[in-house]
Amino acid sequence: MNIIDKKFNNLSKEIKNKSLEEIYDEIRNYYLNISSEIQNSLENFLNNFGYWGTLKKEEGIYEELYNRAASLKNHIDDYIWLYNKLEDYRSKNILFAILNNWYKFDFTSLNTVREENYDHYFDLDIIKCDENEVFVDVGAYTGDTILDYFKNYGVNNYKNIYCYEITDNTFDILKNNLKGFSNINFIKKAISDKKETLYLNESHIDASANNVIEEETNNKIETTTIDDSIKEKITLLKMDIEGYEQKALLGAEQHIKNEHPKLLISVYHNHEDLWKIPMMIKNMDDNYKLYLRYYGNNVFPTEIVLMAI
Repeated sequence: MNIIDKKFNNLSKEIKNKSLEEIYDEIRNYYLNISSEIQNSLENFLNNFGYWGTLKKEEGIYEELYNRAASLKNHIDDYIWLYNKLEDYRSKNILFAILNNWYKFDFTSLNTVREENYDHYFDLDIIKCDENEVFVDVGAYTGDTILDYFKNYGVNNYKNIYCYEITDNTFDILKNNLKGFSNINFIKKAISDKKETLYLNESHIDASANNVIEEETNNKIETTTIDDSIKEKITLLKMDIEGYEQKALLGAEQHIKNEHPKLLISVYHNHEDLWKIPMMIKNMDDNYKLYLRYYGNNVFPTEIVLMAI
C-alpha cells in the first residue's frame, strides 16, 4: 500500500466510524477556524452560484456544509468504489484531495493536484485524437474548448464538430469565434434525456453558468438528446452544462453503448455527480477506464473533469 492509498483509506475509515452529525459538526468547526477572508470568499462564491447549498455564517446558515457532510457519510462506499475504479494514482490523489477539502478544508492537498501541464480537458497522455474525430461539445460557450482542441491537435485534425449552446449572445460569439473553420455545426438547443420545452435561467454572475430549468421564465429553450440529434458515429463527447450532465448522458446512451466515444464530463456542479456519473458510465459500458483531472483553485473544488476512455 502506498501513501495515497493510506491517506484515502484513513479518511474513509474516519468517515465510516462517525455519525452524520459528528461529521457535520467537524466540518463546521473546521470552517469556523479558517480565516474570515477565505470564509467571505467562499460564501460569496457558493451563494452566488447556488449549486451546492447556502452558506451564511452571520445568519447561522450552514446548508452547504451539511450537504457535503451528507455526501461523505451517505456515499462513502460509492467514493470507495470510485477510488478503486480509477486508473492512475494521479486520479486517486485528486479524489482524496477533493474529499479531504470537503471534510477538513484541506487547501494544501487540493493545490498539489491542480493541472499545470495541459489545457482544460486535453490531457495528452490520455486523450488521443486524429483526423477522424467527431467532437460533440455540449455547453460550447464561446468556443474556448474547441479552440484549445485546435491548439493541441491541429486545425485539420477532425471530421466534424457539433456545438450546443443555449444563450443568444453567447451563441453569436461562439459562431463568430469559429467562423473561419469548416465542418462545424452550431445548434441552439439544450441537451437532455428527452425532447421538451424548458426555460433559460440566466446567471447574473457569469454567462458560462446559464442553465435550463423547469420553472417558466421569459426565455423558452428546446431540448433534444444526443441520440436523436446526431446520427453519425461520435468519437469525443464533452459536457459542461451546469448540473444537467446526468440527463444529457442518459440522452446519449446509445452512442455511448454502441460507439464508445471518449467522454470528458464535468462532475462538480453538486455533491452527487462525482460518484454518480462514473457509475452511470460504467453501467452503460463497463469497459470504460476512468480518470479524474482537476483544473480549479485550491479553496473550493470546481472544474473537476471525469475522463472516460
